[in-house]
Order: sequence, then C-alpha cells, then structure tokens
Amino acid sequence: MGQKAPRRHGARRAALLAATMTASLAVGCTAHHGGTTDDGRGRSQSPTQSPAESPSTTAPAAGPVLAVKIDNVPAARPQTGLDSADIVYAEQVEGGLSRLMAVFATKLPKSVGPVRSARVSDLELLRQFDDPTLAFSGAQHKLLPLIDKAPLRSASPDEVASAYYRGVDKSAPHNLYLRPNKLLSSAPGAAALTTGFRYGTAPAGGKATASRTVRYPAARFTFTWSGSQHRWLVTEDDTPAVTTAGKRLAPATVVVQYVKIQKSVYHDVLGNNTPYTVTVGSGKADVLRDGRTYSVDWKRPTAADGTEFTTSDGTPVNFAKGQVWVVFAKA
Repeated sequence: MGQKAPRRHGARRAALLAATMTASLAVGCTAHHGGTTDDGRGRSQSPTQSPAESPSTTAPAAGPVLAVKIDNVPAARPQTGLDSADIVYAEQVEGGLSRLMAVFATKLPKSVGPVRSARVSDLELLRQFDDPTLAFSGAQHKLLPLIDKAPLRSASPDEVASAYYRGVDKSAPHNLYLRPNKLLSSAPGAAALTTGFRYGTAPAGGKATASRTVRYPAARFTFTWSGSQHRWLVTEDDTPAVTTAGKRLAPATVVVQYVKIQKSVYHDVLGNNTPYTVTVGSGKADVLRDGRTYSVDWKRPTAADGTEFTTSDGTPVNFAKGQVWVVFAKA
C-alpha cells in the first residue's frame, strides 16, 4: 500500500458538504477505501508491519484535534489509548452495536485502536472542530465522496500507510492500530476543543446517582460512581472496561444526550441499516458528574457550532475537569 499525505479540506467546502449529505439520503452502497468489502463494521486491508518496522515520516504541524474511530465490539476489547482522549463519543451503528470516536487534543498516546470505519453521522459531529484530522479504517463506498468534501483531514490507511500497523493480540479486523505521532507532531492543546463544553463548579441540585445504564439494541454502557477515584467507572456489556494496560476507563463527566437516531440510505453487506445520529438541533440530556445527575437542555444551532448544555432557566452547565464521555441515546 502506497503512502499518501492526508487529504486536507477547508471550511469553504462546509456548505457543499451539508448539501451533499442531504443528497446522500438517496444513495447507498458498501465498500471502503481501496475497494475492499466492508461488513458495516469497518473491515480493512491495511499495513502488517509493527511500529518498529515502519519507516519514520515527518508529521504535519499540530493544530486541530485528532479524532479516531474506535472498534467497540467485544472482540476488539480491551482497547488502547482511550484513557488519553479528552472526549469519547459513543454512537449506535448497524445491528444495534456501538462504536466510539475518541477526540485527542491535550495528549497523544503512543498507540490508539483498534481503528474501524467511519459513518455518515461522524461528518456532522466533526464540523464543530476546526479542520480536524479523522483517522479511520475505511468507509462505505458511497460515503467516500462526502468524506472527500468534508472540512477535515482524511487519514485512512490507504492515505497514510505508515501511521498504521496490525497488532498481534487480536485477529483481523479487530487489530488495526494508529500511531498518532505520524499524523500530528504534538498535541494541539485544549483550545482546539471547540465543543462548547464548559468546565467548573457543579450546578446546584442534581440527583444522587450510584450508577447509570444506557442501552442500545445490542450493546450496553453502565457508568458507576467511584467516590474514591471521583470518576465514573465504565462497564460495557457487563464487563469492566479497561485499556490494554489494565487501566479502568473512568471519565469525570458522562453526558447522556437524547437525539434523533434515524435510518440512513446506507446498509452493511448483511443488509443492516446504518443509523444516522442527528447531533444538530436541540433536546434533553443528563449530565453525570460528582456522583449526581443533572437533567439539562442541549442546543446546537448549526453543524459548525459546539453544543451548549443549560439548565431550564438557561444557565450554562459546567462539566467536571477531566475526560468526558458523550453517549448518544435515542430520544
């Protein structure tokens, strides 16, 4: 596989992207960069070398965030590098399963993965960031033109082969990993997180909460409050979620954001529809922090905006300092 520079697309294409995404509701097919069939969960023909065998490359200057699509089926766990992410988004994909998108700004781990394929919902979600880099294993064939037009830097294995390697601890397609330092020279910093999130003192009120579970048709997240760690311990499908280094995944804030999850025109090869998660608009959310749940409103007027979370009287809601998980649940 030859190496190419990541494709870079400016904000001038944002309007075209929005129009094209609307038009995409009339097309659908399943394939990925390089023409390999995708089972809807991101199969990819990718590099086989280990990190030590990969040639060194000059990474572009740091600036925008790095977003990585992460495999989240049981065969992909435990994952690598998730504990270094500033934000972890959880979305529903085909067959009622879940997939994660980890966003890195303040720290770049040595390795992240397993990396899997992109979805059409990701393009709307990523518009809130300024020219982000998206690392993913591939995408459905008809989605590729939308990715090409999106205001982001596309960094799949077909484009930056030396940034990826196959691990030996899992079987394909659950063993594709990314070296972030091949895409960014350094972490861009917290200023790159243009999400609209606010951090600070907790709002008044809230309901004491020991644990909270969010269910998808074929996946389940449970967040259990640990007073000693002052974090929410993550459990997925009744199994404690840890990294490959054995570190428990434990965000400081969890947001259960109620959104529209509707059918798209895309399907995997098994005929399962690809859900489209709508993250522009307004609705309700639950913010979990400091062992309490706060029922709030969310608003994101346009795709270029971050998401505001407020109390019923319009007061902005602060998150606890540390990692944030946003779990998109059906309204």
